[in-house]
Amino acid sequence: MGQWHKTGCVLCAQNCGLEILVEDNRMVKVRSDRSNPRSQGYACRKGLNVIYHQYPADRITEPLKRVGDTFIPISWDQAMDEIADKMKGLVETHGPRCLAYIGASSQGGHFEAAFGLSILRAMGSQNFYSSAGQEFSGCWWLFGRMLGKQYNLAGPDEHASEMLVGWGWNGMESHQMPRAPKVLREFSQNPEKILVVVDPRKSETAAIANIHLPVRPGSDALLLKAMISIIIDQGWENTEYITNCVEGWETIRPWFEDFDAKAAITVCELDYDQVFELCRLMTTKRWCIHPDLGIYMGRKSVLNSYLMNILGAICGIFGVRGGNVILGMFMPLGFHADERNPKTWHTVSTNMPPAAAGSFPPAVMPEEILNDHPDRLRAVYVSACNPLRAYPDTQAYEKAFDKLDLLVVNDIVMSETARLAHYVLPCRTFYESWDGTFFPMTFPKIFFQMRRPIVPPPENCLEASQIFTLLADKLGLIPEIPDELYEAAGGDRMNFGAKLMEWAASKPESLAVMPFVLAKTLGKQWDSAAKAALWGLLMTAPKMFRKNAARAGFEPGIDQGDRIFQALLDIPEGIWVGEVDPDENFKAIKTPSGKIEVYVPELEKDTKSLDAESESKELELPEKYPLILNAGRHTRYNINTMMRNPQWNKGKRACTISVNPLDAEKMGLSDAQQVKVTTEAGSEVGELQISEQVRMGTVLIPHGFGLIYDGSVYGINVNRLTKNTHRDPLGTPLHRFVPCRIEALE
Repeated sequence: MGQWHKTGCVLCAQNCGLEILVEDNRMVKVRSDRSNPRSQGYACRKGLNVIYHQYPADRITEPLKRVGDTFIPISWDQAMDEIADKMKGLVETHGPRCLAYIGASSQGGHFEAAFGLSILRAMGSQNFYSSAGQEFSGCWWLFGRMLGKQYNLAGPDEHASEMLVGWGWNGMESHQMPRAPKVLREFSQNPEKILVVVDPRKSETAAIANIHLPVRPGSDALLLKAMISIIIDQGWENTEYITNCVEGWETIRPWFEDFDAKAAITVCELDYDQVFELCRLMTTKRWCIHPDLGIYMGRKSVLNSYLMNILGAICGIFGVRGGNVILGMFMPLGFHADERNPKTWHTVSTNMPPAAAGSFPPAVMPEEILNDHPDRLRAVYVSACNPLRAYPDTQAYEKAFDKLDLLVVNDIVMSETARLAHYVLPCRTFYESWDGTFFPMTFPKIFFQMRRPIVPPPENCLEASQIFTLLADKLGLIPEIPDELYEAAGGDRMNFGAKLMEWAASKPESLAVMPFVLAKTLGKQWDSAAKAALWGLLMTAPKMFRKNAARAGFEPGIDQGDRIFQALLDIPEGIWVGEVDPDENFKAIKTPSGKIEVYVPELEKDTKSLDAESESKELELPEKYPLILNAGRHTRYNINTMMRNPQWNKGKRACTISVNPLDAEKMGLSDAQQVKVTTEAGSEVGELQISEQVRMGTVLIPHGFGLIYDGSVYGINVNRLTKNTHRDPLGTPLHRFVPCRIEALE
């Protein structure tokens, strides 16, 4: 007889609750978990197929070293000795700027970040790259400027809202909020609520919306400026809110006065009266906005986010119920890194700041390697991500990684990136280890689930956190730990904590590497560095978290963190670990004025010069590339690169090149025909799919394909069609606006 285990999905940021049946130490069946407080029994087809993620054919189960064109198995001791020697040698010869870490990007586990970053910092480097930098550099940088901290993520409080505006977001397919399809259907069917979608095409979400604005691809910033102009021209701005909560409005207000909104909306290919009505609703309804990659990775990405924030500020939606609130966090997603601080590094070759809460954009990494600067990147440590399929310009990454002196990859599979590495280190899967994520997705309550192992790992596989601990030991970064601490780790946790703090007070250098100290003591007892890190995190939680935890029922006291830790162990489906006071949301704003600061001087010139005439010219496509490729379509058939076995999509048209019927007719193409898509970066061949969902003049290709599985390539690697240099000023690749052409395959 098997046993059902409560756990969570690891394939997207929603981490919906799952129950998994295990028989003979193997996962055999998956169903949604109705007891999960956040997902409440919802799970999509991706999560219900997570067994395909757990059991890939290309699983690696022992450390591997590249020798010539092949990999040979080696021991953990040999792997750690050699990697540590190479890292130390490179840093001693070239300085700490030669070293980078790409990680903390997994949708299923964030605990390795504490360990990877601790090594990076202990080696003297700030070169941290993550997928947040791939998608959110612009908007998080703006949160830093306008709300005071880059990790102050202002998310929609949709449950208390009268109107939800999805802009560049197809939540019916991509989720990006708990139970998204259910929430969106409820919104569209409720006569007292309004669902608005701004999207060039009639996506699955636009199809159920009460209002759909099919904005011209790439013209979002122009539309936003027009809407702000309409609101101030009509005198509809929330003057009381602006007076009390907004700083700098009088400085930027002239940018939007005497603006030809009608001409702008004509360029956006929209109906002026419909846009005017939406502006009226935005100034009379309690509303929130949910932007996504159509904005973040669209043309004029940074300006999109800036103007969207200004629109929200003058309508008074930030920091209020039903608007966009600073979400409660168990742990911030990153840290604030203001590039104006002289201690904050910029990239050497591209002069890029760490805009995404301390992480650099992966789009610039090839250039940071492929140069002759003495401080260029020479050693890269990749953990739980696959840059060769996840990041733009595969060709540039292949060339760059080939030039590295050291490339180390932690993964569960021989991924496309791992195939280029000097060392590949075998990780436990998320269902063989303790782990959790810190995505803030709810308000006012704060949810956390610590997943536990439900199947045993292969003998030589370790948590990524354990691997980093072994490496830190070999690098000599961990001070000698006294025997009494090891002994105390096997007893009462509070007693261990008292002895740990007493020792740390005499060894202040230990604080910088505390995750490793916990991993070697508690983690040794529990066979989990991540579980030990969780206990340490809760025991040293900041005052704000402790106040939020008290609202959730965890009474204050020296043992509050230990009690929360025990509750997480006792309740595998996860718990509400805290609750934000909605009336104190504005206290999270940490700008010098204590208000939303809407004047960002770096964006003044671009905002003022934005008008219908200039945009009409700039939006013209070159004759060579007359179509716009949306590189990275979200569908129910793709999930980054975490589902490698194509059998989970057997019988589905999972990876196609989708075009509008009129475009297909014009080009003389037919459905299911093999066609070639060409961009400035290169060409890829795939199956054509003709669909009314696709806007004329555009092409849709999903991401997460082009994977090498069982010796064959499955699907199109869309990042062979993207240039890493096709990006915004903060490094976000403009994947939603890639000029291209399509031809029949002869």
